[in-house]
Amino acid sequence: MRILVLSKYARNGASSRYRTYQYLPFFEQLDIEVKVMPLFDESYIDQLYNSGKVSRVEYFRAFLRRISSLVTVYHYDVVLIEYEVFPYFPALFERLLSWTGIKYLVDYDDALFHQYDMHPSWLVRRLLGNKIATVMKLSEVVIAGNGYLMDYAKLAGSKRVEVIPTVVDLDNYPLTVNNKRHNSKFTIGWIGSPTTARYLQLICPALREFCEASGSHVRIVGSGEIELPGVDIEIVEWSEEDEIEMLHTFDVGIMPLPNEYWARGKCGFKLIQYMACGLPVIASPVGVNSDIVEHGVNGFLAKTTEEWVAALNALLSDSLLRQNMGEAGRSKVERQYSLQVTAPHLAGILSSVA
Repeated sequence: MRILVLSKYARNGASSRYRTYQYLPFFEQLDIEVKVMPLFDESYIDQLYNSGKVSRVEYFRAFLRRISSLVTVYHYDVVLIEYEVFPYFPALFERLLSWTGIKYLVDYDDALFHQYDMHPSWLVRRLLGNKIATVMKLSEVVIAGNGYLMDYAKLAGSKRVEVIPTVVDLDNYPLTVNNKRHNSKFTIGWIGSPTTARYLQLICPALREFCEASGSHVRIVGSGEIELPGVDIEIVEWSEEDEIEMLHTFDVGIMPLPNEYWARGKCGFKLIQYMACGLPVIASPVGVNSDIVEHGVNGFLAKTTEEWVAALNALLSDSLLRQNMGEAGRSKVERQYSLQVTAPHLAGILSSVA
């Protein structure tokens, strides 16, 4: 079986790294030939995160790169598309694939459709508001990262929808006993990108109150420059090589989210990473967070400042609670959110289409 993956990013793009690239060694073991051809190469992510802007030259190169990829689709049994062929462009190429008999699947780990149907420009809403629904309907299978995305795909009239969460490879996540972490201060941890770091502002009052009272601090990985007034923070640059080691320095992992449509499409990957490291978690009860976090078992769900502070105080004061919650979280990842579970599922889906 030969598969062409039209990913959005190269390996340094988190969504593509975890939705595509980490599956490649598993597919190789099954003698499944996979060719990944990203729309945006590594320089795109570097420009976006370093300056917040991407040059027009980079977009033009991406366009040419994707066109050259499409020329090769006839050499493969199945085409797997991350999100869409071209962003901010009608579903013309997806229609062409369908009309010419090319079998394609689409994969979503974000509510990309809200990028169009809730765009501030009426023209974008008018021209592209139903684009992702069309892409989904024409595909052989929609692979959705959570129930919110699954529901949209079903309403779009998709032939088949399969839910595969964004997961971790447990072979890369050795356990460290939570109550033996060697932090001089109780450490609240967050990992992500500059585009999602703004959500930390939502709980700044809770973090400030808790850190001032307890002498704790917040370690933030991958955010770039961020200000949380009154909060003792440490900003750490993200790297793939040091990512898991850095997660093991946390005492608790957090994932605040606003109760908005876009946030409801998130796949809760931060929580899965924390839990894979045996960490207790605290999260906003938004979208899939409420499925991943079992309140009082592997972590806490918190809405208000008072609830966030209470959850942090409970974990600060009870190392055994931290350990028990961390063990429960790790167990859940092993059962539901690991590559060891989802890779055979994905391989089966691809085989059934081919």
